[in-house]
Amino acid sequence: MNGYRVVVAGATGNVGREMLNILAEREFPISELAVLASSRSQGDEIEFGDTGRMLKVQNIEHFDPAGWDMALFAIGSEGSKLHAPRFAAAGCTVIDNASLYRMDPDVPLIVPEVNPHAIDGYRRRNIIANPNCSTAQMVVALKPLHDFAAIKRVVVSTYQSVSGAGKAGMDELFEQSRNIFVGDSAEPKKFTKQIAFNVIPHIDSFLDDGFTKEEWKMVVETKKILDPKIKVVATCVRVPVFVGHSEAITIEFENEISAKKAQSILREAPGVMLVDKREDGGYVTPTECVGDYATFISRVREDPTVDNGLVLWCVSDNLRKGAALNAVQIAELLGRRHLKKAA
Repeated sequence: MNGYRVVVAGATGNVGREMLNILAEREFPISELAVLASSRSQGDEIEFGDTGRMLKVQNIEHFDPAGWDMALFAIGSEGSKLHAPRFAAAGCTVIDNASLYRMDPDVPLIVPEVNPHAIDGYRRRNIIANPNCSTAQMVVALKPLHDFAAIKRVVVSTYQSVSGAGKAGMDELFEQSRNIFVGDSAEPKKFTKQIAFNVIPHIDSFLDDGFTKEEWKMVVETKKILDPKIKVVATCVRVPVFVGHSEAITIEFENEISAKKAQSILREAPGVMLVDKREDGGYVTPTECVGDYATFISRVREDPTVDNGLVLWCVSDNLRKGAALNAVQIAELLGRRHLKKAA
């Protein structure tokens, strides 16, 4: 059978499970599939999407990557630091969801709709990085507009769901909400403040300049993926939504672009779904984007406070486009452009 020998590492977590779902949904050409996790999950069984096919979880510590084509990693930076070089050295190309390698100049940082050609540099380290979830959906929205009118500056405020903090984040929102309804304590464990019925303007650790690491990631990753000349400033906020990140994006362009022109560009753009009716409900919210591949754009309008400015609303399933889907799309791109094992 034509196809690839594929590894999914971190297969028992939110993103790892989603990777398996998407590999199955998109009928990725696989001749053999291995699912890995830490020793805690060794021997557990996990379903390959909705195929009914059960896979036994193997311990990543003992797994020999020699002879495998590609590994999709969703094991966090500590795990990637330990295992990505080992897999890469054995000839198994690593597509890494962690932040560890994103800004390494020898590692391509890829969003296939935006900078597919950058993947050609993957052989230097045999590692390809998947961007931060909030960056991924934003650059999908920005790329076609940048091609038309050249973006100078982006101001973005994010409304990020708790699934971005893993299963523990989702559990905390659920438990706190329930506790508040019955009058029990809602002490935070995973987050720094109560997340139920609240918003927290703090994702990842604080840096010396007062920005958080999540905000910094959005700046530097956008420059690396899209254009180093674009100025970006971000405020990243955790909101009590289970899945789906939203962003309010203000864009300043070099050249003239009307809201109408932007809508027609976005309507045709790869990976974008424009839903922009100026009426009640004529826009997309996180609950509608769950399980979908697209990056949804709504509320496109001109910014009267600058020359050549637009404002828009951008929503996407962060476990999909922000993580697992983008990783699988990178795998598809790697196969098409380089490995060419699936006819």
